[in-house]
Amino acid sequence: MTDLDKSRAAAEVLTGDDTRGAGPRRRRARPGARGRGVPLPLLVPALVGLAFLLLPLIALLVRAPWRSLPEQLTSPEVWQALQLSLICATAATAVSLVLGVPLAWLLARTEFPGRGFVRALVTLPLVLPPVVGGVALLLALGRNGVVGQLLDSWFGITLPFTTAGVVVAESFVAMPFLVISVEGTLRAADPRFEEAATTLGASRFTAFRRVTLPLIMPGIAAGAVLAWARALGEFGATITFAGNFPGRTQTMPLAVYLALQNDPDAAIALSLVLLAVSIAVLAGLRDRWMTAS
Repeated sequence: MTDLDKSRAAAEVLTGDDTRGAGPRRRRARPGARGRGVPLPLLVPALVGLAFLLLPLIALLVRAPWRSLPEQLTSPEVWQALQLSLICATAATAVSLVLGVPLAWLLARTEFPGRGFVRALVTLPLVLPPVVGGVALLLALGRNGVVGQLLDSWFGITLPFTTAGVVVAESFVAMPFLVISVEGTLRAADPRFEEAATTLGASRFTAFRRVTLPLIMPGIAAGAVLAWARALGEFGATITFAGNFPGRTQTMPLAVYLALQNDPDAAIALSLVLLAVSIAVLAGLRDRWMTAS
């Protein structure tokens, strides 16, 4: 055997490929091997972390006033807050779709100076404390704000402490969820379909509307669901920018906070509604997050 043959044989042994007739030899993990032999220093904190996350939810279910729950949910105050929350969250999602999808396309499909900085600014509301976001909205869109004073003097529009202010606050904190989801889907989509449509005579907007939009529709749907759920649960920016006026700006999270001081059963009932919405969101996104890889 020559030195070259010896080198090839050694490489075949190391890689597990025997080209001399036996075919590829691969090690296969036995079924269930990944779940065996969990180190105790990892298992204990993992179980403690799981209990830490589940215990408050279990306590909410255990202490829920199940007998009086229908009465609590049909009370005028709770129904008013629930109806306002659904309307405002849906309107905020619509605003996020109209503004967020083009913004995501801009970040994913175009090159311009400072694009990374713009992307960082778009995602800033995700880490910004909601109360700080509410203060920023007041300084921008308040009666004496940078833009708000112009809206008030030119058009007579006042956003703070109105239902429209709730939609603005919820859109501010919810839109980044949609932008991130749609941008990721756009980056995963093949741009050659868009380019092929433009070479056949379609404009950039027509190519986006007829080719790209159907391709990224699952990402848009997932982002819209996330934005809607985030808008429904918004508290800090809403109470800072829009206040807490029953029937006008009091959404479900604000109603929970107020009811916790006077009527704990109503607070628990509203919390159960928000918990059910969160579970529904996870169920809707199960193909995206909850499937095993």
